[in-house]
Amino acid sequence: MDPTVDARLPLSLLQAVRQIDTPTGDDVDADYLAELRNKRLGLSDTVYAQIGRYTDAVKRSQRPSHDEASALARLIGRRPDAEQVYRQAGQLLAVQAYATLSPLTRRTLRILPSLVARPMALRQSRRLAVRFLNGVVVRTGSSLLLQVPVTVTALAAPRSAGCTYYESVLKELLRLLVGGDGMVEHVRCADRGEGRCEWRAEWKRSRG
Repeated sequence: MDPTVDARLPLSLLQAVRQIDTPTGDDVDADYLAELRNKRLGLSDTVYAQIGRYTDAVKRSQRPSHDEASALARLIGRRPDAEQVYRQAGQLLAVQAYATLSPLTRRTLRILPSLVARPMALRQSRRLAVRFLNGVVVRTGSSLLLQVPVTVTALAAPRSAGCTYYESVLKELLRLLVGGDGMVEHVRCADRGEGRCEWRAEWKRSRG
């Protein structure tokens, strides 16, 4: 069976493209916006249609193929601002993944002391990594290690820029789970011929 991904993953990539390509300000006139639609991928009818399709897939718990998501990541990798798109998309996916936790779980993680909240957050991060990233989270001393055997963004952009997507997901997810504000380091990279990608995050809490 071909590998699949959670529909929120390609959805986050398209949502980031749309956000970045959408002009800001109240003074954007209709003629200018119409001209931009012909120049910016994020404003195209195709992207809007695909966002609708993946949104519907999320509601139906349908999982698109890994190859389909990879093709989208490679398309984004041709943009000069690809790294910015990947980073913003990673934040979006982390927010959406975190939102799948029950309100009680989210509230409990916020109010409990760090000694109790951290093991709970570790369990949740492991669950979310499997579901949304096809990855594994392990604890190594005072750090967390995210391991993804086959990433959607592998070879998607020059200089391993696509790897910033997973880095961004991990960093934002830890911020949401435990208020983490530590660095995330890309310690192993499939793009460099090292077999798989791994990211190490400082496992610390900024509040409580």
